[in-house]
Amino acid sequence: MRGVYLVTDRGLCHNRPLPEIVLQAVQGGAAYVQLREKDLPTRTFVEEARAIKKILEPYRVPLIINDRVDVALACGADGVHIGQEDMPYSTARKLMGENAIIGLSVENWEDVETAQKLDVDYIGVSPVFATPTKTDTKEPWGLEGLKKIKSFSRHPIVAIGGVNESNARAVVEAGADCLAVVSAICAADSPEVATRKILNLIQPLR
Repeated sequence: MRGVYLVTDRGLCHNRPLPEIVLQAVQGGAAYVQLREKDLPTRTFVEEARAIKKILEPYRVPLIINDRVDVALACGADGVHIGQEDMPYSTARKLMGENAIIGLSVENWEDVETAQKLDVDYIGVSPVFATPTKTDTKEPWGLEGLKKIKSFSRHPIVAIGGVNESNARAVVEAGADCLAVVSAICAADSPEVATRKILNLIQPLR
């Protein structure tokens, strides 16, 4: 896992079509796209996921579905991201298959230790900073927490929560392998430019 990982939030897109935001982000260099829909009916979610997958295919950017293993299977997504209260990792892996990308959120130290025993493809450190897009999470990890996880975990780290152009370098320097970005891309006047700016900030650190 490397680079910028877009996590969608249609509420931040200023009434612009979500596929348009996704396309611009990918054109700006986003390496992964996680489709996050908390309120859509299942059928609509699957239809949207299939449309987004078609947009991503020419760019060879993986589509990862948030929470919903059923939607991921129905649309042929490349992976799924699960939280601590979602389907257990072992069940998700059995359903998704060995080649699927499966990420797991870690919100406290116990989560980090438990994840160490699992063959997840990455852990999502959530949230790094306080953010209005993730209101159901625990105390922010901060940069020191991120450093502690990096020194302990065997998994690639995707940092999420308040990550933007102002702190991207510091987050990578603290140990993040990949930056999950929500509002800084979805709400940007130009998602393409916003993605490219963040990518340019962190590429020299690789």
